[in-house]
Amino acid sequence: MSQTQKQSIIESITNTVVGLLTSFIIQLIIYPVLNITVTIGENVIITAVFFMASIARGYLIRRIFNKL
Repeated sequence: MSQTQKQSIIESITNTVVGLLTSFIIQLIIYPVLNITVTIGENVIITAVFFMASIARGYLIRRIFNKL
């Protein structure tokens, strides 16, 4: 049974939110280790851009595979 479009977007968002939180925490740790100066605000912007790209990517890939 294939997913509906609504189920696909819900799954993609859920997966991406978990990734968002994970990447934000990793960035808080890794930037200082690499001596990269980034403010919390800049970190939020970086994470948000990747968050939106990840939602779109996950949704599109899911829809392509459902059509196959």
